[in-house]
Amino acid sequence: MSSHRQSKKRRYVTWGVAGAAVLAGAGIAAQTSMAATTWPAQKTYTGRAFDTCAAPSLAAMKAWNTGFYGAAAVYIGGKNRGCAQPNLTASWVKSVTTVGWKLIPLYVGAQPSCQTGSNPEKMTTANAASLGTADATDAVTKAAALGMKAGSPIYLDMEAYDTTNTSCNNAVLTYVRAFDKQLRAKTYRAGFYGFTSSSAKAIANATDKTDLPGNLWYALWDKKNTTTSDWPFGATQYTGHSRAHQYMVNSKETRGGYTITVDRDTWDAPVAITG
Repeated sequence: MSSHRQSKKRRYVTWGVAGAAVLAGAGIAAQTSMAATTWPAQKTYTGRAFDTCAAPSLAAMKAWNTGFYGAAAVYIGGKNRGCAQPNLTASWVKSVTTVGWKLIPLYVGAQPSCQTGSNPEKMTTANAASLGTADATDAVTKAAALGMKAGSPIYLDMEAYDTTNTSCNNAVLTYVRAFDKQLRAKTYRAGFYGFTSSSAKAIANATDKTDLPGNLWYALWDKKNTTTSDWPFGATQYTGHSRAHQYMVNSKETRGGYTITVDRDTWDAPVAITG
């Protein structure tokens, strides 16, 4: 996301070059379809959110608690996570949520083999399913260790790639399905971050909806604070508080004496259950 792993210029390039369909109510059904599982009620946040590479200090989070933003995305893990997270601890989570912040868990899992650039972890046709399961298990372990309880969402970060490469795209869908299936087996909700021209589009346009995420966070840098007027997919897709929109990137902002470069998001979707 923005400069978190790629420069803004490069991300615009890959976004342009690279290129969930869920019916109303189907997202909820997908999350709660396991007969023996009792799901905690979804915790929904509607309003502005921000994401930034490293979780800010507790002092910065208190200073930024002005009401403009009400939620913050945090990178809880993944071998392709771009920044160290010295502030992101269970104590930090408890403290910032006590202040009033809602948190959005983001996991940077394996990236496609056809994606431009190098990543420590890439999926292939051969390992996509097993890697998706293993990464989801790791994501749940890390979320739980931070105090993000069962019923919380975990958003899988998939950067831009060439969706016209059929074998690569199929590997991505296999990985995502395995990741989401494992999340749900452990009673965590499945979310997905991707680009409207590539990774999010691949999820939204997939013919087979089996085990796809129930919440879609789409990157469309049009500076429009909305999840409706610029929604690029079908009107019945991801309804019922299941959408988020990253609408601006690399915004350098100062609040309460603390300057942080963030991406801006419009949120109408699940956030972590803590406390």
